[in-house]
Parts: sequence; C-alpha cells; structure tokens
Amino acid sequence: MPEICYQCNSPVVGDGIGLNKKLVNRGTEKFLCLRCLAAHFRITEEELGIMADHFRAAGCTLFSPQKQERTDQ
Repeated sequence: MPEICYQCNSPVVGDGIGLNKKLVNRGTEKFLCLRCLAAHFRITEEELGIMADHFRAAGCTLFSPQKQERTDQ
C-alpha cells in the first residue's frame, strides 16, 4: 500500500518515499508526493528525478537499484 501525500492526498511510492527520507528526514512518517516535494524545495520534478538517479548510482539503499516509473502524477 502506498503512502499518501499529506498535502494533496496523492499516492507516494518508490523514489518519492526515498527522496522524502533522504531530503526531509530519514525517520519521517509523513510524505509529500513528487509534485509537492518539488514545490517545497522550489525545484522541478525533473530535478528530483536527477537527484534520485544520483543517489541510486551512489548506492543509497533508500532507492531501488532499478529506476522506477512515476506513478504519482
């Protein structure tokens, strides 16, 4: 079952969960979808995707080894 964005009630899965834990707080239990997370940091969703790819390539275990397709649009 996906987590739910606390601002807009969209599902948060995969990279969205990893980015929340990496950028906000590793122990967070409240999540933002990619759209709301991008707005929070005043960056684009594409930039978040680049960050997730960078963290994945660096071996961060918060991200699946394979890139995941976005599902929270």
